[in-house]
Amino acid sequence: MSNAPNVNLPAHPLPPGQTARVGGDLTAEATYVKGDYRSGPSRIDTPLPEGYPPPTPPGAIDIKTYPLVRMAEVSGKGSPDSGMNRAFWPLFNHIKSHGIAMTSPVEMNFDDLDERPAKSSEQWSMAFLYRTPDMHTTGVEGDITVRDAQPITVLAVGLRGDYSMSLVERGMRQIEDWLAANPTWVADGSWRTLYYNGPSLLFWNKWAEVQLPVRPVDAKPATSAPDRM
Repeated sequence: MSNAPNVNLPAHPLPPGQTARVGGDLTAEATYVKGDYRSGPSRIDTPLPEGYPPPTPPGAIDIKTYPLVRMAEVSGKGSPDSGMNRAFWPLFNHIKSHGIAMTSPVEMNFDDLDERPAKSSEQWSMAFLYRTPDMHTTGVEGDITVRDAQPITVLAVGLRGDYSMSLVERGMRQIEDWLAANPTWVADGSWRTLYYNGPSLLFWNKWAEVQLPVRPVDAKPATSAPDRM
């Protein structure tokens, strides 16, 4: 996979909603047709939160910035692969009880992937994202925390395949290789994934992203762990 040495990298974080292709397959596209994003056999037919940048197509590497988003979040411990199923239904019941429409993606955050193998991550969270912040108030409802995540700049790799920590590890390696080849940008937070599809799509065509918060090397690091998106 190319790290795009001839690409002009952005010198500063992009404004919210904007994307710059910086590596991988420079010709990969995510087309938007009649409310759906499509890239090869993969598609996204559920709306993204307002102001979100387009999904990174499988095979591509982007730098992009996300706007503030309101999310409903569940935290967990243990295997993320089994935790995805445990966390999904409380979140689904939360939005259903409040009449909130499903959006894409579902987000997972991992607090300790730099210290342990991905498959054994002990601290993780899953979040459903509101299309607009005014859809529900912030606060705690049982195991669900509703909060606002602040704008964040990430390095993202688009992936296609079954939603598992094996897929996450594949994306992590690509991002680590890109950062090693492009020292003007550095990591600035914890790993996260975006899962765009539900169970109706064939698992080998599912669309995902692995992301890492980043900053220019000469910019101040985050004073604390970045709010999750």
